[in-house]
Amino acid sequence: MLLLEGLPLGAIVLDIEGTTTDIAFVKNTLFPYAEQRLEAFMAELASTAEGQTILAQVRIEVGDADMSVEDCIAQLLAWAKADQKVTPLKAVQGMIWDEGYRTKAYYSHIYDDAAAHIQEWHRRGVPLYIYSSGSIAAQKLLFAHTIVGDLTPCFQGYFDTTTGAKVDATSYEKIANTLGISPEKLLFLSDHLGELEAAQQAGWQVRAVQRPGTADFPPDLPSIKHFGELPITFSEA
Repeated sequence: MLLLEGLPLGAIVLDIEGTTTDIAFVKNTLFPYAEQRLEAFMAELASTAEGQTILAQVRIEVGDADMSVEDCIAQLLAWAKADQKVTPLKAVQGMIWDEGYRTKAYYSHIYDDAAAHIQEWHRRGVPLYIYSSGSIAAQKLLFAHTIVGDLTPCFQGYFDTTTGAKVDATSYEKIANTLGISPEKLLFLSDHLGELEAAQQAGWQVRAVQRPGTADFPPDLPSIKHFGELPITFSEA
């Protein structure tokens, strides 16, 4: 049995940026690569079924069913420049990042302690999930191409903005329902105060992850500096 401070724990759900992965990798490598490739990539993709789906999503987000392909692409680029967490942008970013990983333009960063504990928890049968604003496809790509190798076998599932905003408590309620695990038996690790507060509102246990450069958290919010500080124990009962 998995225990957190002596209480039963059914699963651990992880954020990515600033939690498992240095936010600088996403900010300085992934985002610029996707932004530079976006216009040409979407121009090529527009006539395909995948491209049409993304364009339709852009039109829905904007509320303009007659929006031209060129204007849709311009909107995607504007969202990218503004770092907006919009589902169609996340979808196309994920496809562009796939290209970058396949061509070995980069490997994804992961903190040493995160890699070690993710692998150890998986070895010991701990159910692990990801909840990130990046698309599920992008999440899988990131963990498949880390500097320590492929970590995707360690995860049982992934959640993204199609579940809901990460600062909305109902998103965490949906995840708990999807997993069939009561909220108090779920642990969420994140570096984002709003996300942690939303998970707490949904009844989850949380730990703020204080990585180098992360703003200080309120003193009443339980926090850790690395995964090794988590008070997790394993019982034979």
